Amino acid sequence: MSQHLPSLVVLLCVLLQFGTMLAVGRARQRYGIKAPATSGHPDFERAFRVQMNTLEASVLFLPTLWLAAHYGFPLWAGLTGLVWVIGRAWYALAYLKAAERRGGGFLLGSIGWLLTLLLAVIGLGRALLAA
Repeated sequence: MSQHLPSLVVLLCVLLQFGTMLAVGRARQRYGIKAPATSGHPDFERAFRVQMNTLEASVLFLPTLWLAAHYGFPLWAGLTGLVWVIGRAWYALAYLKAAERRGGGFLLGSIGWLLTLLLAVIGLGRALLAA
């Protein structure tokens, strides 16, 4: 099971990104924001920022997750990855309601990513020293 946990986390990350994409589409429709516009109603702008921030965070998180899993920590990478996903989902839901409520989710997601990064650095460092 532990070797599959990082794959489950990747799937959850993809689903989270899909959810943010749907939120932007609904907000475009609800507030009449025609593509390619990225500004307009504040609720649309929050949905758009949630999508972009989640995409940006995923670009940092996913390679880190796979490095940590590949270099000897699949279980721990999966667990810290779940922390990241939970934090990012909390961040997204809170930010969609009010920008000032996003801090707790951002903090939890950041902790998850930093722990995953630490695992990747330790794992790769051990592999390099053993070579």
